[in-house]
Amino acid sequence: MTGVDPGRLDDQQLMKELEAIHRTRHDTLLHGSNDALHTHNERMAQLEGEYLRRHPRRPVSAGRTREGARDRGPAAVPPA
Repeated sequence: MTGVDPGRLDDQQLMKELEAIHRTRHDTLLHGSNDALHTHNERMAQLEGEYLRRHPRRPVSAGRTREGARDRGPAAVPPA
């Protein structure tokens, strides 16, 4: 494993790590080596898994559910 075990981070440290890994995600996807992307995927899964373990009843926005997405209707397609 790379980095500190997420279970050993306090809530503030966990959030800081999550913010950092999400901030670097796009660049890693576009420009990182396969090894870098694999490591990034694993670390992100560890951090997100720990967050979900600590917050199983986190508030979920209605618009972020399948039903909420259906309520918004089909995505607008720009004219060609």
